[in-house]
Amino acid sequence: MSMHLEVISPEKCLYKGDVVLVQLPGKMGSFEILNNHAPIIALLDSGTMKIIDSERNKVTLKIGSGVVEVFDNNILVLSDS
Repeated sequence: MSMHLEVISPEKCLYKGDVVLVQLPGKMGSFEILNNHAPIIALLDSGTMKIIDSERNKVTLKIGSGVVEVFDNNILVLSDS
């Protein structure tokens, strides 16, 4: 089973798809989100997101500071750049 991830900046959607793991640069350190993660809202620092998609491909994205919301295996990342 996988999760759905959307990464959005003010200009465009940076990533949209099904994933099995997301690693994010949190304000208090890096953290990972796996399937069935507890619901959270957290602040993000600028840095690199690491994603493993449903096909087991590794993807990295540079993001600006922002926020992540996780609920019911849906992950929404709002980044300022």
